[in-house]
Amino acid sequence: MSHSPISLAALLLGFAAAAAPFANARADLPTERVEARTLAATHIAESTIEAVRQSTLAAQVAGRVVELGADAGDPVRAGQILLRIDAAEAGQAVAAAEAEMARAEAGLTEARANLARSRSLFERKFVSQAVLDQSQAAFEAAEAQLRAARAGRGQAASVRGHATVAAPFAGLVAARHIESGEMAQPGRELLTLYDPAALRAVVDLPQQRLAELGTGPLNAKIELPDQRRWLDAAAVTVLPAADARTHTVRVRIDLPAGSAGVLPGSFARVHFLSGASARLTVPAAAIVRRGELTAVYVADGKGGFALRQLRLGETLAGDGAGQRVEVLAGLADGETVALDPVQAGIVARSVANRQTK
Repeated sequence: MSHSPISLAALLLGFAAAAAPFANARADLPTERVEARTLAATHIAESTIEAVRQSTLAAQVAGRVVELGADAGDPVRAGQILLRIDAAEAGQAVAAAEAEMARAEAGLTEARANLARSRSLFERKFVSQAVLDQSQAAFEAAEAQLRAARAGRGQAASVRGHATVAAPFAGLVAARHIESGEMAQPGRELLTLYDPAALRAVVDLPQQRLAELGTGPLNAKIELPDQRRWLDAAAVTVLPAADARTHTVRVRIDLPAGSAGVLPGSFARVHFLSGASARLTVPAAAIVRRGELTAVYVADGKGGFALRQLRLGETLAGDGAGQRVEVLAGLADGETVALDPVQAGIVARSVANRQTK
């Protein structure tokens, strides 16, 4: 059967109109040519965030807690009153010490007068040298008693001062360990305070791994998986001692100033940077994850895309869309991948459906 020129032209135009959306979709789909890049090798270690300055304040006197000036989560300034303990017992101790000091002062006055009389009588030959020596010894003993009484009063006053607990530095209250009305005993924990302006990650590295990183200054990046953030280490300090039980060395990685939102005790990964090598990477946003499958859509050179499984390595530094993942197998240098896997999948299915019709 023959077709008229008009009907054949209409058919071709209809096919072109139907294929136009897919052609436009392929043209508008963002892609990236994958090329090997020289990147620093990394050693990943799990770590815990801790505050550089953190103090757990404990009671130094016994007594009932009568006032709480701060609670967990409250910001405090240096010298701010955080807690007061009933100082009645300490006040009585101060009063007793003051009375003892007054008695010692009176005893010294009496001993001084007796010494003066003994000297006068000795000069007139009315008493012996032994009597004068006894008066001198009594005077020196009275001076010693007064010094002891003054020290006792100072100690009692210091104990009374410990009934008021003040913040040693500006920071945040991490935890409160006592309630108002409870009894405080010497050594009992009251409050935990830390400075949020200075934080660090702590890692215990095996000695062999530390040797692999070299003897020079270490460079590192801190990954916060929960927040999907990466931070450059402000400083890396290797403590000059190894744990005799685990044979590990503790490394402290200082976070940069102003690392808001990071809490002590939270989990982090530290990426120690060492020698550079050529590695193939793809943007993290281009990866398709379906159960155990990790793949990307690779341009087939005919205007379509094919899903290809990859074996991936570590995630490299970057925030959000800037994160890249190392490709260990499944992709060659120079191939083109789709940056939007959802749209690439739609295009691939559309092409497959047309080919089956």
